[in-house]
Amino acid sequence: MLNCNEYNLVIVTSKGEYVEKYVKLLKKNDLKVTPQRIKILKYLDTHRTHSAVGEIYSFFKKSIPSLSKTTVYNSLDTLKEHGLIQALSICGSEHRYDFKNEMHHHFLCKKCGKIYDIDFKCPNIKEIRKEIESSGHHIKEVHGYFKGTCNECYQMEKNSE
Repeated sequence: MLNCNEYNLVIVTSKGEYVEKYVKLLKKNDLKVTPQRIKILKYLDTHRTHSAVGEIYSFFKKSIPSLSKTTVYNSLDTLKEHGLIQALSICGSEHRYDFKNEMHHHFLCKKCGKIYDIDFKCPNIKEIRKEIESSGHHIKEVHGYFKGTCNECYQMEKNSE
């Protein structure tokens, strides 16, 4: 909710969605506020499924027939460049997108393809980063990927034996 003098202003889209969180985020990062950027941020924030471009495009194509895949790519690239989202390359050459942009690790299930956030602090990351940067390198991204079988797939596999 934005406070305008004595009045509270709530930004609501035509479908009644509250979007001020995403408008503030875009403005804070000096980005033009566009419906596409708001919708993509909201999608990534609410779905948390580490979606690929195709999934995001398909989701919106139904309600926005004029939307192009290029617009989705460009919006994701811009949001990534400004640090609002991160792109994961855990699945080979296909990027997956994550709203959670602070450093965290990911687990990919090689059976079902789901990607899970792994929230633990790497105890040696500061020392490793310091060592690398002392050599004159500048780190922009750190990724930690784990791959295996998720509990759900493991249990299904175990029960079918």
